[in-house]
Amino acid sequence: DRVQHSSVWVPDPEEVWVYTQLQKDYRPGDQQLTLLLSDGRVRQRDTDYIHFRILYTLAIILAPPAALPPLRNPDILEGENDLTALSFLHEPAVLHNLRVRFLHYNSIYTYCGIVLVALNPYEELPIYGEEVIDVYSGQDMADMDPHIFSLAEDAYRTMIRSEKNQSIIISGESGSGKTVSAKFTMRYFAVVGGAAQQTSVEEKVLASNPIMEAIGNAKTIRNDNSSRFGKYIEIGFGSKGDIIGANMRTYLLEKSRVVFQAPKERNYHIFYQLCASRELPEMRALKLKNFRYTSQGKDINIPGTDDVMELENTRNALTILGVQPDQQMELFRILAAVLHLGNVNIQASGRGGDRSYINGDDGFLVVFSKLMGVEGSQMAHWLCHQRLAVGGEMLVKPMSGQQANDARDALAKHIYGQLFTWIVQRLNSALRAQREQPKTFIGVLDIYGFETFDRNSFEQFCINYANEKLQQQFNRHVFQLEQEEYVREELPWNRIEFSDNQPCITLIEGSLGLLDLLDEECRVPKGSDENWARKLYDQHLNNSHNFRKPRMSNSAFIILHFADMVQYECVGFLDKNRDTVFEEPINIMRASQSDLVAELFQQQSAGGSISASSVPNGGVRSGKRAHREHKLTVGFQFRQSLQLLMDTLNSTTPHYVRCIKPNDLKKSFMFDPKRAVQQLRACGVLETVRISAAGYPSRWTYEEFFGRYRVLLRGYSAQDDLRVLCQNTIPALILDPDQYCFGKTKVFFRAGQVAVLEKLRAERLRAAGVLIQSWVRGWMQRRWYQQLRRSTLTLQRYTRGALARRLAWTLRYTRAALIIQKTFRMVMVRQLFISIREATITIQAFARGMQARHAYRVLVAERAAVRLQAWVRCCLTRRWFRRVRAAVVLLQCCVRRKAARRELRRLRAEARSVEKYRELNKGMEVKLMQLQLRADQQVRNEHVKACVSGEEGSRRQDDDFGVFIHVVLYICGFNYVGCACTVYVLESRQQSQAQAGAAVQAELEEERRRYQGLLREFTRLEQRYDNLRDMSMLPTAEVGICCCRREKKWGTVCVPCSADVRTEVALSLDPGMAARLLFLCVRQADFSRDHTRARGLCVAVVTAFKTTLKVNILYTSWHYVLPLQVELREQIRMLGDVCIQAYQQLLSISESRLHPIIVPAILESETIPGLSGAVVKLVGSRKRAGSDPRPAGSTEAASMAAVLKELGALHSALERQGLPLTLMEQIFRQLAHLLAASTLNSLLLRKDMCCCNRGLQIRYNVSLLEEWLRSRGVWSGGAAASLEPLIQAAQLLQMSKKTEADGQAIVQTCNAMSSQQIVKILTQYTPDAVIYGHPPQLLLDVRRVFPVTFPYLPPLPVSAEQLDIPESLKISFLRRV
Repeated sequence: DRVQHSSVWVPDPEEVWVYTQLQKDYRPGDQQLTLLLSDGRVRQRDTDYIHFRILYTLAIILAPPAALPPLRNPDILEGENDLTALSFLHEPAVLHNLRVRFLHYNSIYTYCGIVLVALNPYEELPIYGEEVIDVYSGQDMADMDPHIFSLAEDAYRTMIRSEKNQSIIISGESGSGKTVSAKFTMRYFAVVGGAAQQTSVEEKVLASNPIMEAIGNAKTIRNDNSSRFGKYIEIGFGSKGDIIGANMRTYLLEKSRVVFQAPKERNYHIFYQLCASRELPEMRALKLKNFRYTSQGKDINIPGTDDVMELENTRNALTILGVQPDQQMELFRILAAVLHLGNVNIQASGRGGDRSYINGDDGFLVVFSKLMGVEGSQMAHWLCHQRLAVGGEMLVKPMSGQQANDARDALAKHIYGQLFTWIVQRLNSALRAQREQPKTFIGVLDIYGFETFDRNSFEQFCINYANEKLQQQFNRHVFQLEQEEYVREELPWNRIEFSDNQPCITLIEGSLGLLDLLDEECRVPKGSDENWARKLYDQHLNNSHNFRKPRMSNSAFIILHFADMVQYECVGFLDKNRDTVFEEPINIMRASQSDLVAELFQQQSAGGSISASSVPNGGVRSGKRAHREHKLTVGFQFRQSLQLLMDTLNSTTPHYVRCIKPNDLKKSFMFDPKRAVQQLRACGVLETVRISAAGYPSRWTYEEFFGRYRVLLRGYSAQDDLRVLCQNTIPALILDPDQYCFGKTKVFFRAGQVAVLEKLRAERLRAAGVLIQSWVRGWMQRRWYQQLRRSTLTLQRYTRGALARRLAWTLRYTRAALIIQKTFRMVMVRQLFISIREATITIQAFARGMQARHAYRVLVAERAAVRLQAWVRCCLTRRWFRRVRAAVVLLQCCVRRKAARRELRRLRAEARSVEKYRELNKGMEVKLMQLQLRADQQVRNEHVKACVSGEEGSRRQDDDFGVFIHVVLYICGFNYVGCACTVYVLESRQQSQAQAGAAVQAELEEERRRYQGLLREFTRLEQRYDNLRDMSMLPTAEVGICCCRREKKWGTVCVPCSADVRTEVALSLDPGMAARLLFLCVRQADFSRDHTRARGLCVAVVTAFKTTLKVNILYTSWHYVLPLQVELREQIRMLGDVCIQAYQQLLSISESRLHPIIVPAILESETIPGLSGAVVKLVGSRKRAGSDPRPAGSTEAASMAAVLKELGALHSALERQGLPLTLMEQIFRQLAHLLAASTLNSLLLRKDMCCCNRGLQIRYNVSLLEEWLRSRGVWSGGAAASLEPLIQAAQLLQMSKKTEADGQAIVQTCNAMSSQQIVKILTQYTPDAVIYGHPPQLLLDVRRVFPVTFPYLPPLPVSAEQLDIPESLKISFLRRV
């Protein structure tokens, strides 16, 4: 029954299924349903119509009881990443879940049991970078979001763990993304399997993709890069899991596309690439122009594709695979010849056009003959004639114009087919394993999906036949996995019935089936399509339920496939099945002057055909044995190759990828439900759902069930066994015992029971909520009453107090009024008295003032007369004194001038004396020479120091230059003003340099990063070159110094030698012992000024260091700087590069040890016990049925203690070697970035980890790491900034996300994270969120390497007497010189 307000799905002609809600209860027998649509409208629908639509639509899946409308899943399962985890498994639930994930979450991948469903987004997404590969590498398939890398990782780990062959089967319609999925799968294997050994095998595997796309892909109406053939690539792996070889098999190449293209379609890409590159010098000889074979579709360009660049990529790929440039040009000549052959003009002649001929001067035929190296006249003759055997005699019969054109097109298709086969064989020979035989392999099958068009022919028949075989294998494998799960859990189970398509396969390939009758009709001399159709009707019309005859046609038949009913037109079946070409043109090709052309047509005998395991390119019709020999037809070859493929797949563990085309308009993120549901029915996804729904689709571990539904469990304690507790409680919750079953580790439920439990849980929580609300409301009411009572008493008290105060104020105001009146009257009388007294005093003051002023004026006049007399007498006396003083001064000047002239003449005479001048300057010359020597010595020292630190040396030279100027100016007698000017000039110069320092420092940092990146790439290429030159491991070499004294030559000769030094002995040596020995040898060689010896020593040391770095970690610093007399700048730079390589190798080894335990330790480990067990999320909490569980004990030991132990061991080793603190800070900054980036990337791709409790766990784990870094003193070197994004992500998971203020707090807090990362975490945390757009960079770059700078430390004085060389080094032949 369906009760009121139940959410159900009903069929819809436009949306396929629409979500509605029942407005009243439904009982069996009701004639109508009252439905509430999503737009708010209420509609009455007849139940008969709904029953009919449901029965018709759900014919291939499990229909609800009595064909009732299917129920909708709970909202908590919205956007589930595994379709089999849904409570109600049916077609509308699957379609809706895919739509939500595709449109709302922008997730193109979804699991469906063991099947990965991939929707083509028609847009480049940034989810395939190397950082994403690093995130999925080594992770369990059930723990990560669905991705093609997750499926590839599962196949790779299963192969390594079980040592069994794997296969990945990728299928789908044209344009659904099969080729891209296969390409990314191969890229993942190349990265994961090629990391251990730097060889070229993985590059060759990837290089095969552009070649096969060029010769096997073409533009169709549905897809711009459609694969027109099927391929199966076996990637072989060695015992260590590295790629050592590959092999490719192809199926059913569409050769008819070479000579014909439908409107808006193209021929194969390689032809357009050649035509677009016609202006290249090497292509001019091909005489490329407009051709009939490339212009029939009227659309030769693909938007966004550069054919010239694509040809360059194809040529580079051919070079990688070992095809030489001259052989590439032979390939291009054959392809160009095929195009010219299509333009050869065949003209009809004779009565009724029963003859044909080709002009001898036909330009296209001449070019074709020249490019293929054959005789043009013979080719022109046999293109228009055929040889027949009549009565034991050979007759030459002319062909009509139409027959000649067909023969020409057949020859073009045959040439291209043979070339395609040769290229595939050449690829296989280049990809074949050289060192050892592959131990296991992973096969990638990129094959066409089920096809149905308005007009279906032989190609669609073969494609659908292949899909029938693959669907049968898929059904049986899914059924087997489901039963194995029940056996492993020891469940009592009944056999699950599933629809087997064996009758349809028997109809096609069985005895007297369609293929047998087709081959038989092809062997009949006058066989025709009509006769074959009549045989089909007679044999199968009334004997097979999967075969039908159309009502209005006698030349067509209908087959009921597993996905749909398809009508095939018989016209053309026989010709396509024969796919023959006459022998005479083939014999001409065999006699070609071109070695490659002759090789192509020598691969098969005169009357035979190619092997069944290769590409079915048809046979060659022989004139002598045309009526007596049974040739292998295309259908027979395809059936044999398909059977070989099925045997291979059955011997491996398959993994399935079903590519879905969401719309036919090629628009990004547009979902057409009609097209999607059609493909879901055809690709077997709904069959997986049906098999899962027939058993127990919902399965929980007892811990997960307890964590989710413990609110329904009563009377339990912490010591109870969870399994026993569940067995005692579930029967009371679900009354029907057939709806659940208890296994060893899991509890299983049938479809819909999880929704029942969710409903009971919601009711229990609702009842608890009501009880809590009643208690809270009672408490709030009591609290409100008490507050009201207290407020009333307070108001009364304040009112009485106010009235008493008002009475007191009235009495006080009355008394104050009387006092004011008395005081006012007194003030008025007092003011009158004061006014009269002030007037009297004023009159008296004015009278006395007038008398005083009159007496004052008399006294002033008398004083002025006395002062005037005194100034006159003083002026007369001063004038007389000035006259006397001027006369005295004039007399003194005359006397002194005379004495000065006499002294001047005496000084001039003394200045002419040379001896006097020398005596004065003798002391000055000595001071100048001493100062010059001191300045030269100081400048030399500064120059030597500048070789170690350029910037520091530059500043020191500026300071010394200023000091030198000061001294010279002082000696030469400049005054203090000149010195001050010099100081000002130097200060200005230093200030300008300081201002430019910031920009120069930034540029220097970028150049250092770029240089070290190039150095790292150079080291990788050098290592790869050594591995290719000698695949065996190089012997371990330890560097020593051998110095021998020659009798007749001054100095020593230093060469590196091998010494067997144990690790314990090497660790016991003093840090820097080897550096000190090398320094002394170099200094001695430099002292002897032997350029060759000094440089040879440095080069030998660098070579030995590089050899040791291949197997060891070596750190040395070339900080002993001295004024060299020999130019060794290049050698010093090489030693610096060796230091950088040692640093990078140290980081590589540390990262390889840390990488497997980062995510389990920081993200998954429960450092705070019991925190994550409090709440278990429903979304993502169940494991996938088809994925292999992670092996026990693989991650249990991975905790923060393990990470800190690794870091502590590294820190102890670095301290023991005496590395400076700044260098250790750079090392741990790099490792902190690795820890943060790996954890954050995994968090962004794991929905089950985005919860508040997990954020608390992550923050606690990071705090342990912070405390460790602070305790070791390496926190301030950049490690804090590297950990900041992870810290903010953990805080984001713990923050409130409800109000606008919360959003502003998130923006202010998470300033080290990008907006795309914040939106991604919020989307994972809140299912209703939407990601707008696609982020350009979501994940952090785990492989980012910070540039290293080696600090300069002043060396200690080193002498040969101070060195104590231990005997364990075995270098006692060293001598002190």
